Amino acid sequence: MKKINLIVLLLLTYSLGAIGQTKSLPREIREVRLSGRGYELGLQHGKLLKKEIGELVVKMKETAANDLKKDADQVIKEFMAYAQFTDDIKKYTPDLNEEIRGMADGSGQSFNDIMVFNLLDEFWVYIDDISKHHCSGMGVPSINGSTGYIAQNMDIESYTEGYQMVMRLERTPTSPEQFILTHPGAIAFNGMNEKGIGACMNTLMQLKASNKGLPVAFIVRRILNSTDKNDILNFIQTIPHASGQNYIIGIRGEVFDFEASANKVVRFDPKNTNGTVYHTNHPIVNDDVKPWFEKYNPRVDVKPLQSNSYIRLASVQKRISEATNIEDSLIKETLRSKDDAKNPVCVSLSLGRGGFTFGSVIMTLTGTPFLQVTSGSPDASEYKKMEFTNSK
Repeated sequence: MKKINLIVLLLLTYSLGAIGQTKSLPREIREVRLSGRGYELGLQHGKLLKKEIGELVVKMKETAANDLKKDADQVIKEFMAYAQFTDDIKKYTPDLNEEIRGMADGSGQSFNDIMVFNLLDEFWVYIDDISKHHCSGMGVPSINGSTGYIAQNMDIESYTEGYQMVMRLERTPTSPEQFILTHPGAIAFNGMNEKGIGACMNTLMQLKASNKGLPVAFIVRRILNSTDKNDILNFIQTIPHASGQNYIIGIRGEVFDFEASANKVVRFDPKNTNGTVYHTNHPIVNDDVKPWFEKYNPRVDVKPLQSNSYIRLASVQKRISEATNIEDSLIKETLRSKDDAKNPVCVSLSLGRGGFTFGSVIMTLTGTPFLQVTSGSPDASEYKKMEFTNSK
């Protein structure tokens, strides 16, 4: 009898162990509270996250060296010689230039290495690597009192796994409280503020870019620092853009989608009855394309419909474009979708292709605004709800 009980106990222990190995436990994303502006804010960020920033710099350089078969320090040196963004950064977002300087000083890293973290899209444009971008986003306006959302799977390189965080930037007399998805050493990937304003973005490598203009991360932070609709819409449509990029901007109950290139900004509006917008990583309305994409220019009917970006767009569009009464459950279903195993909206790390869904965000912009965010792909992590502090 004792022998039978021992066998049962061993089998039970083995079964529980197997279950533990196959089912990953949900994890919550790290929240980091920071305050101040400019150099002070960056210095605080750099000191607090010095260890993580140092680790990421090493990983970033290893990845660049492996991808480009070239010494990483030489790659960064050549890229920074190309990247003439300083004048526009100082003109439009001077505090952010100082924030990066403070971050470099606080973490003990070189200014150029930290700046490269904050020129993610511009670096991808520089090496012209279309495989680096796989983000999927959407916007849902408030109609007749319904909830307004914007949402996105932020897909970046796999070496960033484990470093996901949300910066909670405290309210100041001149800026609202903000939630920003990022990793240590980077000022922003996407985010929202307490006044119901949010920004998501998708790389459009096919659009013409420039070695001047304002880089993407700086544009995001500038949007989130504003609470005025006219200011935001004027800003996004008139500034010089460094990279081809799509911006889904939520302003309380309204959503706007703009495809921006170095030479023009064009609004994308699919004219859906429910007002929704959605985007992946190819231009739909902006025809300011690079020569290598000219045969697929939005002006012509030929489209690479079997490419990764078009397949993902179809997955999002079929769920969102005609839906009524859209709630966050449908948005989560869409962001977790894998209709095509090789070209999923939700890019699991286990897919093993060098990039993955770093974090998935759902921004509720009407009523009492709040953020839902995952650490990693939403098929392997539950959404964490993050709420702003009460206004005084």
